[in-house]
Amino acid sequence: MTTAHQGLRTADRTLGAHAPEVTAVGTDARNPQSAHPGLIHSTRFSFWYAEKQALKEITLTIPSRSITALIGPSGCGKSTFLRSINRLNELIPGVRTAGEIQLDGENIYAPGTDLVSLRQRVGMVFQRWNPFPKSIYDNVAYGPRINDSPPRAQLDEIVESSLRRAALWDEVKDRLRESALSLSGGQQQRLCIARALANEPQILLLDEPASALDPIATQHIEELLYDLKNELTVVIVTHNLQQAARVSDYTAFFYVGELIEAEATDRIFTSPREARTEAYITGRFG
Repeated sequence: MTTAHQGLRTADRTLGAHAPEVTAVGTDARNPQSAHPGLIHSTRFSFWYAEKQALKEITLTIPSRSITALIGPSGCGKSTFLRSINRLNELIPGVRTAGEIQLDGENIYAPGTDLVSLRQRVGMVFQRWNPFPKSIYDNVAYGPRINDSPPRAQLDEIVESSLRRAALWDEVKDRLRESALSLSGGQQQRLCIARALANEPQILLLDEPASALDPIATQHIEELLYDLKNELTVVIVTHNLQQAARVSDYTAFFYVGELIEAEATDRIFTSPREARTEAYITGRFG
């Protein structure tokens, strides 16, 4: 196993007690890649929905400019953890947290954190595509208009750049004033990715982004994610183990609110350290 695939480990099992001192898991601290923004590190992070504890002391480092897949059976906490990275869960009444999640060394749960700024840095794409009932152009332009109000020429550049990065420009460049709802499901999902990219995030979170798509549209999304990891950190929740194996550099296995194991994807799928991980990826439960 290469040095680049030796990181991303769980506390008390393989990450060790000194995980916060690691500059970038899976990379040499002297490697310029470790200086890229978008490094995520959680320390003993717990989450409750009222009295129900959904996450139990999660310690995990997600390297920048990589794709990390969160896997596990339904209700295991992976989507809760994903939405904790941009504090989207706080829109639900009665939730509470303990521990920390740091982005580039800053605790996003510290008092006074600017949630608007946080959610610009951490974009989100949901399981079911949700374009606004507006034109294709206005969907992508929505965030920049709200946040910065750039002049029209600059806005045109942002829209085109975002659609190109989402591998959608060639399909819609002559349809920008048409309703986004006229696009196919796969195109609408890529439009939602373009809408997130228009805010220039450092991190892109995706919650089952291809679960409702056909195989061809799923392939488009996976190819897009592979390209995007050269620019930002990608974290994807998926029930599709084949998809996790295809697209991710690292995989973290959650079970009943606990992080059981996290490693380089090839290691997780060929020689997992934990018996529960092996049982899940071989289909014995889940």
